[in-house]
Amino acid sequence: MNTCINKIRELSLELLDKGEVVKVIGFANGTIPMATSPITISSKQDVEKLVFNSTCGLNLASYIKQSIKNKKDKIAIIAKGCDTRNIVTHIVENQVSRDQVHIIGVPCKGMVDKNKIASLFEDEIIEFTEDGDTLNVKSSIKEEKLEKKDYLRENCKLCMHKNPVIYDALAADLVEEQNLDNPYPDVDKIEAMDSDTKWQHFQDLTQNCIRCYACRNACPLCYCPTCFVDESGPQWVGKGQDKTDVDTFHFLRAFHCAGRCTDCGACVEACPMNINVRDFTRKLNKDVFEMFGWEAGLDINKRPPLDAYSPDDPNDFIK
Repeated sequence: MNTCINKIRELSLELLDKGEVVKVIGFANGTIPMATSPITISSKQDVEKLVFNSTCGLNLASYIKQSIKNKKDKIAIIAKGCDTRNIVTHIVENQVSRDQVHIIGVPCKGMVDKNKIASLFEDEIIEFTEDGDTLNVKSSIKEEKLEKKDYLRENCKLCMHKNPVIYDALAADLVEEQNLDNPYPDVDKIEAMDSDTKWQHFQDLTQNCIRCYACRNACPLCYCPTCFVDESGPQWVGKGQDKTDVDTFHFLRAFHCAGRCTDCGACVEACPMNINVRDFTRKLNKDVFEMFGWEAGLDINKRPPLDAYSPDDPNDFIK
């Protein structure tokens, strides 16, 4: 990982030194262990702040549009596989031009589930380091050496696009992709439930939602100038904690992501209530894959299936 970080800094320094980009979007160490935060640097002196490790779970594609102030600007971004898929989606949906983004691709071996690791400790974690595939975690009471594969986030366990799908430079060698006979076991489990059990599953899922909108704010697909929850004319959904309004927000947001979601897990990463927001979008990902053979963000020249018409589109729903 240190080699990867050094390469990220080297590439970023060269781009800034030559004036090829006005800024670089990446990750920096947070203020507590097991935490990294997005950072934008425009000075060569700040390159040493850039890091990359198994806690860089947010999707940096969310920051591209707001980082480009005018059409002449070009920015660089540190992007793992799912980030690059969302960059592709931004280009396809005309949110950014390809020539405005220099992509430093980082082949990804998965992000860790911080909550799962924290649950092993009764007190606060004071140190977190990585040594290859081993995680070294320490609190004031005990120290644990963990196998990274046992603590991956759920979306990373099922990821089949670990390598960047589009890039201008690579910060590390490409990694081996995994092929899964069934990439949607979690969806199958919910599909096997009867109607009442399914309904209760989603009622339980959202019962602790405080509507902070962290999932929306972290999602690289949520870039509407005014979100439907903020509209006042007409008002699509109430502002309070009424359960119907809470559920309406989650279901409508999920449908807005249909055919576009890359399952990057940023929504789950950002949620302060540990809600598995992916349960809303995973079923839609499976349906669009089975009906259209589509996975979002893999081809810069193809639009999402719900954004284009073909005479061969499935029409079994028409009675």
